[in-house]
Amino acid sequence: MKRRKTVDAALAHRLSRRGMLGVTAGAGATALLGLGAGTAGAAPRAPAAGRPAPTRPVLPPGRLGIQLYSLRDKIQEIGFASVFKELSEFGYDEIEYAGYTQGIGPISVKQIARLAKSYGLGGIGSHVNYHSDDPAAYTFATSLGTVLDDAETLGLEHIGTASSPGRYGNTVDAWKRAAAEFNTYGEAARARGMKFYQHNHGDEFAFAADDPDVRLYDVLLAETDPRYVFLEMDIYWAYTAQFRFSVTPEGRPRPFEPIDYVVQQPHRYPLFHVKDGVHDPQAADGYDMVDVGDGDIDYKTFIQKVNATHKGRTTHHWQVEHDQPVDSLKFARRSADHLHALTERRRG
Repeated sequence: MKRRKTVDAALAHRLSRRGMLGVTAGAGATALLGLGAGTAGAAPRAPAAGRPAPTRPVLPPGRLGIQLYSLRDKIQEIGFASVFKELSEFGYDEIEYAGYTQGIGPISVKQIARLAKSYGLGGIGSHVNYHSDDPAAYTFATSLGTVLDDAETLGLEHIGTASSPGRYGNTVDAWKRAAAEFNTYGEAARARGMKFYQHNHGDEFAFAADDPDVRLYDVLLAETDPRYVFLEMDIYWAYTAQFRFSVTPEGRPRPFEPIDYVVQQPHRYPLFHVKDGVHDPQAADGYDMVDVGDGDIDYKTFIQKVNATHKGRTTHHWQVEHDQPVDSLKFARRSADHLHALTERRRG
């Protein structure tokens, strides 16, 4: 199953609204779409004397998304259609779901899919709970078939969970048990043409309760089958974990860099959550969450390093998110503006 793609005309229309990308008509649009400005094998053209080298977007074209959890208040207040209209105007390409209900009346998954398509928004993923004590709950553990049916209706390429794998505790064996279940969900998703993924928070990077030398996230990576289980790195929470879990419970230094996980296995990280924070050593997590672009996380460098793993083929998607935005639509607009404005100079 292939994810529904926005028609070329809609994509070109959205790109034309992004003046901050520096896209001009003709050759500029061709370069933005990754088709190259010259003939195959031609050397890059040096900038004219006295002119700055041209820039290109750091964010891969067509890959800016938003996790709809950030806009849950507006979805309840004005509904999916009005929210999708705003996101399209802000220049978003993709959306990641966090539930399929709105506050202004019933709506079906099929209707949501049609609305998203009408506004040029591709459904890239969805967060569904891993488990629940209620056997009738809508979770991977209790409703796997229905979860996959809905994802298929929405045309999703990925279907995942933001739940911790700590369902059975935080020992090594407990996480091995959860990993085995994730493998089952991933195999079922793959049979439908989708990828199952797990989205991290900070505690995934803690150390095992029964072995202080073992990081739980490393257990998850080692025990899940890379054919079936993928990861969505929430970059903000990974940085808070770097602050919290760079020393073992016994006081031994165990620093890590979030980007290293991605560089070592880039194929396992198709999705990223882009949220920002101001580093504050006095805060419980070491950061205070803010709008994307207002914090200390160097997203330009992070995205560039991920782009360097592509080897000519763009494979990653970027979803902005804020857990508690003061003004969710303002957050969505400002975040899109910031990421679209990130540029790098071409080599002359």
